Formats: sequence, structure tokens, C-alpha cells
Amino acid sequence: MTSAEVASTGAGTVTEVKHPLVAHKLGLLRDVTTTTQMFRQLVSELTLLLTYEATKGLGDEQVEIETPLERTTARRISGKKVAVCPILRAGVGMLDSVLSLIPVARVGFIGLYRNEETLEPVEYYVKLPDDLPERDVILLDPMLATGNSTAAAVATVKAAGATSIRLIALIAAPEGIERIHRDHPDISIVVASIDDGLNEKGYIVPGLGDAGDRLYGTK
Repeated sequence: MTSAEVASTGAGTVTEVKHPLVAHKLGLLRDVTTTTQMFRQLVSELTLLLTYEATKGLGDEQVEIETPLERTTARRISGKKVAVCPILRAGVGMLDSVLSLIPVARVGFIGLYRNEETLEPVEYYVKLPDDLPERDVILLDPMLATGNSTAAAVATVKAAGATSIRLIALIAAPEGIERIHRDHPDISIVVASIDDGLNEKGYIVPGLGDAGDRLYGTK
């Protein structure tokens, strides 16, 4: 997979994944005529591709195994285990894809909604693994718009002891990336697209609309 990394402050990076499959599926995801069923499938498929990129820095180690023919060596993930934390509600649409690749991961949930007048996040639910400090945390949120809610979610997992945190988003606005790396310069971000920016209502343009509404058929 080919990707382009953009420098950021501190240890954090933002990676915009450049791949024909990602571009193709993202184009379908943006299309207003895409059905709810197809939208869910595309979110799942894109999350799989982005998770591949987001986890390439996980450490591995060499182990000896027995194949049906002979003894040999293989590579296995080593070090800290993984916790996957979707930001409710839209992040849940990405969860199963990550778990299909990392089935042993623990799962935490962070419930946030955006006050449409102030654009500030309001936290209403948090449930995280007890051993979060011992795990690599992957936050899931389809849209990184203003960055307010995501920055709040990062603060929540840090308060619970997390020190290694990655964010997977489908689409990001430059304003959201700037906000995250201003408040949390150590966070690595992986996205399918960095869009033009935000409109007067704080929505990403060209974007894809409200990801939660399109995932669940609500308005």
C-alpha cells in the first residue's frame, strides 16, 4: 500500500492513504445515491484498508513453529496488546472491521455528541478496559471535522492511562488535524482523505454528509 505522510508537531503524524481501492471506495461512499446498506459495507471495507496502514508500526518478534512439513520461524505481534475504542455513534460502524483483523483486542466505548450551536463535544458515556495503560489504543471515528470531539476522546483515554494512541478516520478536515496535533502532538492519524475544509456549520466539504445518519438511516 502506498501512502503519503505529512509532517506534524511532536511525535504524531498524519497519513493520507493513497491507493486505488481506497480512492474507488471513498468515491462511492461520498455519493449521495449510495444506499444505507452499501454505505455500511463501504465503511467496513475502507476501515480494513486503513487498519492495515495504521497497524504497520506494531512490533513483532520471531518465533519457532512446526509446519506440516518441517520446523521453521514465523513473525508474531509482540509488545503491548490492543484496545479498540469507537467514538459513538458513528465509530461503531468501523469496529467489526478492526476486530476481524485483531480479534483479541479489548473494546472500549466513548459516547460524545456535538452541540450544534457551540460545536463543542458533550460526553455522555465512557466504558474502557481496566488495563488500558498496557495497551495500544486505536480510536475510531469516521469524520475528523473540527477535531473537538476527537480531542476530547483522546483526553479521555489519556486520563485512563493510555500512552500509545492512534486514530483511524475516513475523512479529515485540515482544521481537525491541526486541533488534534495542537492538543495532542503525540497522536498518529490515518485517513482515507484530507478534504478541503469545513463549511459554516462545521461539516467537512466536500465530505460525505453525516456519517452516523448515513450508516443507520436516520436524519
